[in-house]
Amino acid sequence: MIVGVVSDSHGKAKRLKAAMDIFAERRVQAVVHCGDIGSVECVELLASVGVPAYAVSGNMDRDVDDLDAAARRCGVIFSRRMVEVPLGAEELLAATHGDDRSLLGELIRSGRYAYVCHGHSHRAATKRRDKVRVVNPGALRHPVGSWRPTVAIIDTETDLVQQVRLR
Repeated sequence: MIVGVVSDSHGKAKRLKAAMDIFAERRVQAVVHCGDIGSVECVELLASVGVPAYAVSGNMDRDVDDLDAAARRCGVIFSRRMVEVPLGAEELLAATHGDDRSLLGELIRSGRYAYVCHGHSHRAATKRRDKVRVVNPGALRHPVGSWRPTVAIIDTETDLVQQVRLR
């Protein structure tokens, strides 16, 4: 399965649209937003690729009830803390924002997930913790360690994670 992962859009709809264009070009089969979405327009963009979309709120999301309502209207699976994404063959991906370090650690240590995705730090990173692949796609707004916003594309069949810079 090919999964597009994005985080920390902070309401920057044009940048999120550019990310969704990359995901459409790469023919992702699911889209995941790891929080700090920032606007109803951004929630709506998550559904624009036409594949299952998942999102969590982040510490900077203020109108979470509005984001939740927009997600329900658009068919985006939304949660305030974490979402599970089925990958097939009984594998799961978990996504959370990352500001709750206890929850993030619990997800990583649980042994339930092949991938745990998070944002919050605005720094793109991929690492392996035992059998779990931990992925931070970076940020669409104010990326750290790169002057260009980044997203991640995960190929679960090959276990390849690509960090892709927005054009």
